[in-house]
Amino acid sequence: MAHVNRVLRSINDDGASHCVDIFVRLDRTIGFEEYRRDVEDGRGWFPIGGHASRVFHDESAALEAAMAEVSWLRQVVGSQ
Repeated sequence: MAHVNRVLRSINDDGASHCVDIFVRLDRTIGFEEYRRDVEDGRGWFPIGGHASRVFHDESAALEAAMAEVSWLRQVVGSQ
C-alpha cells in the first residue's frame, strides 16, 4: 500500500527552492518535513530535513516545531 499523507499547509521560501509541508497521516497524527528542489532538476521535491517521522497532535504544534528546526521558516511565517 502506498504511503499517503494529506498536506495541510505547504510553506515555500522566497526563492521557492525549499518548502515545509505540515501533513496529517492516515492515523490522524500530524507531522512535518522540509523539502528542496533544484530548478535544473525536473524530478521535483526531495526531503532533506529528516523530520517526517516526528508525531504531533495538532497542526500548530507541528508548525511551532518546524519553525524551531528550520531557520528560514521563521522569517517566512513571521512576514505573513
